[in-house]
Amino acid sequence: MDRVEHSERADRLVDAVRTVVRAVPLGRGRDVLHGRWLGHPVHPLMVQVPLGSWMSAAVLDFVPGQQRAARTLVGVGLVAALPAAAAGWADWAELRRPQMRVGLVHAAANAAGVACYGASFVARARGRFARGRLWGLSGLAAVSAGGALGGHMAFRQASGANHAEHVAELAGTGWHVVGELTDFPVGTPVRRHLSDVPVVVVREPSGEVRVLADRCSHMGGPLSEGQVADGCIRCPWHGSAFRLSDGWNVSGPATAAQPVFTTRITGSLVEARLQHLSENTPAALGGEEGQ
Repeated sequence: MDRVEHSERADRLVDAVRTVVRAVPLGRGRDVLHGRWLGHPVHPLMVQVPLGSWMSAAVLDFVPGQQRAARTLVGVGLVAALPAAAAGWADWAELRRPQMRVGLVHAAANAAGVACYGASFVARARGRFARGRLWGLSGLAAVSAGGALGGHMAFRQASGANHAEHVAELAGTGWHVVGELTDFPVGTPVRRHLSDVPVVVVREPSGEVRVLADRCSHMGGPLSEGQVADGCIRCPWHGSAFRLSDGWNVSGPATAAQPVFTTRITGSLVEARLQHLSENTPAALGGEEGQ
């Protein structure tokens, strides 16, 4: 896997496929595929249906008289694989290059598995159950390899993980000085540190000073290098937008809200403390953009 992560051989293919995936006109459907509505990536949830169906079919293949049930489960898995793959491709197109390299192999293994199960279904439909079983076992081996690659992406490469989860531990409690009020020009994001946490500070035209964790929850992009518009700040890496008032992710690919800090002005100093998610709940539930 380390060799795959660092190999540049497939980068031209990676770039070409990413361009195609991003060009598909999904609109708000892209956020649905990312799982923004769920609060974490939806792809790992969706793959349970085809995998469960195919594993159940493999068990029934060894139970006498269950050929029809096994064929039905193979078909269910094939149908369910389509939306699961769509969600996977949507997530894949917004990853870092090393993750995308492994993801391409992951997709190839799964595609091979789907092809094997397609052949298995056709063989079973023609009454060639022995051949259907063999194709099914081949497909199960392929998707199992694909699942192992997916696990490597999730647990080794942190694909789909919340990259801002650690902020609460590092920021601690209590008020911290962020800087002088005059250090923050109106409408311009400024990077500062609060304890060991890099934060982005935005002074709004109304006079409110907003402070969010600087590293985007999606892939750790620097929000302080992003654009501020319509009360939100947009990550420069993959375009996730977060509300400045409460850190809520109003558009993906980020599926987790951004840690936000309550602010106050003491004299000429801006101070901030971590605001817990429970404090955001009324704002989060109050509008169409809440999850």
